Amino acid sequence: MSTTGTYDITGLDLSDDSYTVEQSLVRNKYKAMDRNGNVVLRGKQKMFKAKESFPFVDGNDNDVFEVNAGSMLDVAGNYTLTDSQTDEDLVVLDNDFSILQDTWRVRDAQTEEVLAQIDSQGAAITLARHFLPFGQWIPHKYEITDSEGGHVGNIDGQFSMKDRYDITIDDASSVPKEVIIAAAMVIDAIQGN
Repeated sequence: MSTTGTYDITGLDLSDDSYTVEQSLVRNKYKAMDRNGNVVLRGKQKMFKAKESFPFVDGNDNDVFEVNAGSMLDVAGNYTLTDSQTDEDLVVLDNDFSILQDTWRVRDAQTEEVLAQIDSQGAAITLARHFLPFGQWIPHKYEITDSEGGHVGNIDGQFSMKDRYDITIDDASSVPKEVIIAAAMVIDAIQGN
């Protein structure tokens, strides 16, 4: 099994076990805050791009990584997380599109080893979010598991005017926290949540 040290992002240290991700009211811009309310990461979806692109900066506005779609209009596909300082591809977020459940896999960019899986909880909620008027306002919940199916943590949506998620990581021994925080932002932007 891989260790999280392999996936360190230059200049980024996320050592807490809980974070809050909040979307701005206007567009797909996000910030992640630690438990003390300090902004530790910001990300935004680049507008008017043929391929989805999400640059991320730390709390001091230093470039730390980017997440880029593998192809144009990639609703169910691959999104590669690349360290901005080393240009090394670290992990890939794979969206397994389904009407009943939103599933994302986090895998190593070189070996393709699955590191984690992020699954929405509850088919009824997923269906309602996709098909009911104003369904996107229903807060959703994801469970994060490691490659062997063991519980790692949760991403819990909160009911508010702007999307807000509480991310709790109970066991990050085999899953890089940076990837989970970035995934929460990317999932929200891609799926129009």
